[in-house]
Amino acid sequence: MYAKTNPSAGRLSPRQKRAFAIIGVLVVLIFAGLGAWAVLASDSYSASGHGCVNVTVPSSTGGAVLHYCGPAARSFCQKSFQSQDQISLRARPQCALAGLAPTAGASASASR
Repeated sequence: MYAKTNPSAGRLSPRQKRAFAIIGVLVVLIFAGLGAWAVLASDSYSASGHGCVNVTVPSSTGGAVLHYCGPAARSFCQKSFQSQDQISLRARPQCALAGLAPTAGASASASR
C-alpha cells in the first residue's frame, strides 16, 4: 500500500544501479581470483620429494598428514623399512619418492 502512495519508493536511480553493478562485478572478480589461487597455488604437503616425506594415514577424524623433512625424514624412512605396521607400509613409496629408500647394498647387509 505504501508503494501506491509513494510511486518512486521501490525504484533505483541510474547512479544506484551503476553502484550495485560495480559492487557485484568486484565481488565476482574477488571470488574468481580466490578460486584461481586455490587451484593454482602450490601445496607444500602435496607430494614427497627433495628430502621431505608426506604420508596420509587414516585417523579417527578422517585423514592425518605426517610431514617430515631432513634428519627427521631419514629417521622416519629407516624405521618404516624396518617395520611392518600399516603406517610403515604406507610410508615406503613416499620415502622412495623423496629419495630416502635404502639402497640395495644397505638392505642386503642389514639382512645378514
